[in-house]
Amino acid sequence: MEKIKLGDYNLMRVVKEVDFGMYLDGGVEGEILLPSRYVPKGLKVGDEISVFVYLDQDERPVATTLQPLAKVGDFAYLEVAWVNEYGAFLNWGLMKDLFCPFREQKKRMEKGQGYIVHVGIDEDSYRMVASAKVEHYLSREMPPYAHGDKVSLLVWQKTELGFKVIIDNEFAGLVYADQVFRPLTTGDRLNGYVDRVRPDGKIDVTIQPTGRRNTEEFSEVLLQYLKDNNGHCDLGDKSPAELISDRFKVSKKTFKKAVGDLYKRRLIELSDNGLTLLQK
Repeated sequence: MEKIKLGDYNLMRVVKEVDFGMYLDGGVEGEILLPSRYVPKGLKVGDEISVFVYLDQDERPVATTLQPLAKVGDFAYLEVAWVNEYGAFLNWGLMKDLFCPFREQKKRMEKGQGYIVHVGIDEDSYRMVASAKVEHYLSREMPPYAHGDKVSLLVWQKTELGFKVIIDNEFAGLVYADQVFRPLTTGDRLNGYVDRVRPDGKIDVTIQPTGRRNTEEFSEVLLQYLKDNNGHCDLGDKSPAELISDRFKVSKKTFKKAVGDLYKRRLIELSDNGLTLLQK
């Protein structure tokens, strides 16, 4: 069998049943215990099972059917469970907390606070560790994206320009403040759309579709709003951007394009009092 992936999911075969659990075939790692509390009902010798493998309190590989908040190679937002003289210990959903040594902290972590970290394996000790110095683990390759590509975002930190995000668990990106039409906080996960990839590899991202697709999607949202509100909206293309953003979470530009789209389709009429749905 392939070498066991520490800090990741592995498909393993049951080789022995004991009073305190079942042993799984770990190949060169030897037999790995799946404790009784994680053994699914009906599992028997010879069966295969997908488990997450990590190190127990004695630094021995152990298996679990629990799903942690992150695996090796992931970026995640984790909360500090406790701190000692060696570093911080983060809650990642397993019995044993994830260690973040002081040398991998940007500032001293505090109990109860959450931080964006990268989960990796320390080459010297072969232990799983977290690092808050996430920029060291982001890809420096030229991003493969094109305008409009849909991506997964993890909100990293707020800056003067907007919000730094981690894209597809690999690249750094930026959502500009004037493109944010909903509350964002560090640790949020959401979908985004690539606006452009700069020549230096930096990525500008929006949190709503770009171009024509955005107009089409919001046109349907606006149309449904009119249907749900007696065929009327008191906002129009001359309304302040702040009011449009507060109600619909889109830019005034997107709102105006959608209004134009519905008007061309002869679905609405415009007036100083806003928009009215035409009866058919």
